[in-house]
Amino acid sequence: MPGKRWRAVALALLATLLVTMLVVTASGLLHPYGQIVRVAYEIERRGVVYSWGGGHAETPGPSTGTCLGYHGSIQPCPAARTRGLDCSGFTRWVYAQALGEDVLGPGNTDDHLRRLRRVTSALPGDLVFFGKITNNSVSTHHVGIYLGGGKMMNAPETGAMVRVDDIRRKDFAGFYRY
Repeated sequence: MPGKRWRAVALALLATLLVTMLVVTASGLLHPYGQIVRVAYEIERRGVVYSWGGGHAETPGPSTGTCLGYHGSIQPCPAARTRGLDCSGFTRWVYAQALGEDVLGPGNTDDHLRRLRRVTSALPGDLVFFGKITNNSVSTHHVGIYLGGGKMMNAPETGAMVRVDDIRRKDFAGFYRY
């Protein structure tokens, strides 16, 4: 009988621990992934527009962009008069709001990728990069926030709003985590 009682107590403790972990995980206290995705959807609902170079001011968030290096289809370049976000400005702002500090910092997709670690199994809230990454070089050109199910939230291109898109593209470079 003592063995059965001990097993029952152990199972009850294990069940309590699992429920506690689920509650903590769901509340975002164990990891920030749920918070990152929640913030991304809040920004999408605001209808934030894409702006080449937008989101790269001293602090994260929408800003006017730049026409320096712009090769978009909308001419003349609207970025210098458009307050919004480009792809890395978007991910920077989401992470800053979700984590409470500017962890990605200034810079472009290559700069942000260097602050992260590559993962083979993505979780919603991880970043998904596009371009070319080798052992010797990093040359990315787009980033989004992985939502799960092959989808990402991103600021895709001039003339578009922050939106959900498929991640299946020929230039997929990998998933990265803070």
